[in-house]
Amino acid sequence: MKTLTKNLLLFFIVALSFKSYSQNNNDFKPKVVYKSSELIITQISKNTFVHTSYKQTQDFGNVPCNGLIVKDNDETIVFDTPTNDKSSEKLIQWLTVKNHLKINAIIPTHFHDDCLGGLNAFHKHHIPSYAFLKTIELAQQNNLPIPQNGFVDSTILKVGSESVIIKFFGEGHTRDNVVGYFPKENVLFGGCLIKELNASKGYLGDANTKTWSDTVEKVKGEFAKVMIVVPGHGKYGNSKLLDYTINLFKN
Repeated sequence: MKTLTKNLLLFFIVALSFKSYSQNNNDFKPKVVYKSSELIITQISKNTFVHTSYKQTQDFGNVPCNGLIVKDNDETIVFDTPTNDKSSEKLIQWLTVKNHLKINAIIPTHFHDDCLGGLNAFHKHHIPSYAFLKTIELAQQNNLPIPQNGFVDSTILKVGSESVIIKFFGEGHTRDNVVGYFPKENVLFGGCLIKELNASKGYLGDANTKTWSDTVEKVKGEFAKVMIVVPGHGKYGNSKLLDYTINLFKN
């Protein structure tokens, strides 16, 4: 009986803690914490920030490109570089000089230059880079900056006393697109695998549209508690972005 009472008490404590966190996270008001003509940094929760830089394209104009910063204590991990070394240098300086934070890792989520176009700036500052082995292979084939450390399918990296999960679920936007998850705040960085609400299918030159929906279904199943979803381009939101992407690419 005592064990049952203890277990019930523990359940209610965990449930109340999650509810309290969910309410606090929902109450958080996003704010722009850095802005220049080349780079915008927006805080979207207590310990996560979206960095947005720009890429001029022939078909889609000047496209805003998102990455994610996650923080715990005085350490950070960055998903996707800004689109070039100049914007990446601004991001690095904002994190390390202005805010006195250590960057533990930079993680390009696929091989396109809106993910690793500024990788050399991070390497110049001796910040280690990690990527899916296929991303490294495709970067080499396309004469792009090459991530230093490879992983097979998935890896977990430490940031402060917390962890981030990086995992390949299947082909979609590219053959190598991975996603990043920050369990502490249930934030998913979907990168270009995930579309903002009402977006078009976008660039499909390296895509596998036949498997795209199935891949996102797997992401949704794995991270069922996700509260914030950040796409590679456009506005972040919640799990509705996963549903929208799944439906957009259903055959």
